[in-house]
Amino acid sequence: MAMEEWLTVAKIVKPQGIRGEVKVITLTDYPEDIQAFGRVYIDGNCHKVLKVRPLAGDSAIVALSGIADRNAAELLRGKELLAAREDAPELPENTFYIVDVIGCRAVTEEGKPLGTVTDITPARTDIYEVTEDDGKKFAFVAADGVILNVDVAAKVVTVSGKRLQEVAVDR
Repeated sequence: MAMEEWLTVAKIVKPQGIRGEVKVITLTDYPEDIQAFGRVYIDGNCHKVLKVRPLAGDSAIVALSGIADRNAAELLRGKELLAAREDAPELPENTFYIVDVIGCRAVTEEGKPLGTVTDITPARTDIYEVTEDDGKKFAFVAADGVILNVDVAAKVVTVSGKRLQEVAVDR
């Protein structure tokens, strides 16, 4: 199984101040995680992460090399910060990159196939979207006891059938 080479770690919302900093919405568990990558790429251009200042929730102010003023930062509005997987910090046990879980087959603990994980919305409790083989979709929050195991090598997410019935909603 080939892992994605690039990870999307944030999206630029707008310039912040006059020194070239940008406000971002982070796609990592903690805004400070962006600093751990060391460098990010925007439209194929490499930028060293100089400083990350977390704000409330999932946003942060980020200073990047090569972005010296507000005009340069303005050109980045709406762009994504990508990081090379090789720069990714080691994840804690039972923590995964979203890109590695998307495409996994979802099954119950009895092995009953549910469909394919087609999207994950990062939140305090992530929201998984599963597309069934017939094209129907449902979503569920990854609340306690719902996800029993994630095996990215085997591309399988095992969920509790009982807990899933309690939290799943049709899309």
